Amino acid sequence: MASAADLLRIENLDVSFSVFGDRLRVVKQANLRILPGKVTALVGESGSGKSVISQSIMGILPNPAKASGSILFTDPLDGSTTDILSFPRDSEEMRDLRGRRMATIFQEPMTSLSPLHTIGNQISEVLLIHTEADKQEAREKTEEMLGLVGFSNPHRTYDMYPFELSGGMRQRAMIAMALICKPALLIADEPTTALDVTIQAQILELLRELQAKLGMAMLLITHDLGIVANMADEVVVIYHGEIMEAGPVEDIFRNPQHPYLKGLMAAVPHFDMKPGERLKALREVTVNLESLVGKKKPLQAEAPGILLSVANLSKTYKTRKRSFFGKHEATVLRAVDDVSFDIRRGECLGLVGESGCGKTTLSKILMRAITPDSGAVVFNDGKEVVDVLSVKGAELQDMRTKIQMVFQDPVSSLSPRMTVRNILSEPLEIHDRGDSDERKRKVEGLMAAIGLDKRYLSRYPHSFSGGQRQRIGIARALALGPKLVILDEPVSALDVSVQAQILNLLKDLQKELGLTYLFISHNLAVVDYMADRIAVMCKGRIVEIAPREIILRDPVHPYTKSLLAAVPFPDLDRPLDFKALRENGAADKQNWGTTFTAEHDDASELAYADLGDGHLVRARKGADAKELR
Repeated sequence: MASAADLLRIENLDVSFSVFGDRLRVVKQANLRILPGKVTALVGESGSGKSVISQSIMGILPNPAKASGSILFTDPLDGSTTDILSFPRDSEEMRDLRGRRMATIFQEPMTSLSPLHTIGNQISEVLLIHTEADKQEAREKTEEMLGLVGFSNPHRTYDMYPFELSGGMRQRAMIAMALICKPALLIADEPTTALDVTIQAQILELLRELQAKLGMAMLLITHDLGIVANMADEVVVIYHGEIMEAGPVEDIFRNPQHPYLKGLMAAVPHFDMKPGERLKALREVTVNLESLVGKKKPLQAEAPGILLSVANLSKTYKTRKRSFFGKHEATVLRAVDDVSFDIRRGECLGLVGESGCGKTTLSKILMRAITPDSGAVVFNDGKEVVDVLSVKGAELQDMRTKIQMVFQDPVSSLSPRMTVRNILSEPLEIHDRGDSDERKRKVEGLMAAIGLDKRYLSRYPHSFSGGQRQRIGIARALALGPKLVILDEPVSALDVSVQAQILNLLKDLQKELGLTYLFISHNLAVVDYMADRIAVMCKGRIVEIAPREIILRDPVHPYTKSLLAAVPFPDLDRPLDFKALRENGAADKQNWGTTFTAEHDDASELAYADLGDGHLVRARKGADAKELR
């Protein structure tokens, strides 16, 4: 039986799935405990069995799954202990336990909420099912919980639909739904993966406050060691379905024992890395760049200078809203607002900012997928100067070979109906590069360059892991021998160990092929590892730009400072300062002071102040360096 001190105790849990008549074990003799009122972090890569364990606890394993062992839940209300695995999945006892005493919040709030029902309907439904509350009482309690999770106007939010809320607000609504019955155990399955770093910090603080207020325990499932260091009391490390190491967070971080845990920690990029230091991927990828046909000259041979010059780019969207009297009210949204920067040949320029700040819109303008309202983009590879925004016909076709893009989601960016050979040879066919034999050699060279065996060329994307798919996306971008590669959040969908593989590969490719990168991300530690210079974007404007070692150690703009303060470090001695984050909202211009804002948001009142060493910050015209610092 469970110890009196344990809220939940898992003993010898074994979960297997039926696959083509055989059984695939995904959780192997797992043992772990969750203490009342404490946070237990379950850490591991994708496919390690984390979510299967959470599904076992909640009794929502899919039908092909077979579980054995015991999951003992001791209810603090009456001290009774029940074995969750002994209940049929759809039994009344399991449904009561699942909704009333245990709850879960999922990774992606948009797919977890019904788009057809209001936020209030979905949250109050839990109360109506599991308690004796009537509709009026359910509404009152729901609005109270919406206020508790941070909605300023709960009465209005109750009648809103999920699409009307931002990602962070949707996640708050999910938390409200999970906590409405005040459960003893909350399972949070990657609750902040899809969120920006500042929103993530808000959600983490909210979870910690609610946990203390409601006295509940939490099973936090994550692969982010920075979140673990800031949230967990106990840590359980899982690898391929087996528990490798478990213990108090102090012991795990200060004295890790298992080689897998040590490897996981070495794979995480952090701000204290020395120049030239490489991430240590758990599984190194052997690449052969010599085999890449048409290899570029080394970086040293490239002519110095500016490869891409962006000047005063602006892009606005008009959204129409119908009023009560049938009139249309137009609202202007400035997605990109007077953006200027240069990218030098052979460098990596990092572009950071929160979701909705205009990063992706800017990248699409550079790729000619979106036409800006005004501004200029000039591409100069040392041989010819091209006006990117006005070039047409054959010249546009030629320019597209010189600027290529790697996308965020390696699943949706590759056609499921094409083999890897077709995916990699398609750009060569479109641009009429070589005959069939030359294309075949080029494709095999690209496979060797990304560390994949040429035997995989006849496979389809679904048979590869996320990291392998992203490598195929990188190979496709390199097929035409581009000068500039735009990387739009290329590792945000990947595990930390796979992320290390991809980042090291990108660094090797840049060095050997003399590539220039525009690296777009909201992960500051990743940008710190990759970039030579960093530009910070907020609400369509670049507010600060400087060399990497300056901007991340001596930021000047309040927005940059807030972004850095919100990064959770995998270090127990550098906890997040939630109080400072709460007082200084990152994108809230009211917290920027008069130095960094323009009256009535007029961009013409702002200019770049030069702080020396290539450090520029957007501030009021005439502001001097002393005033800014």
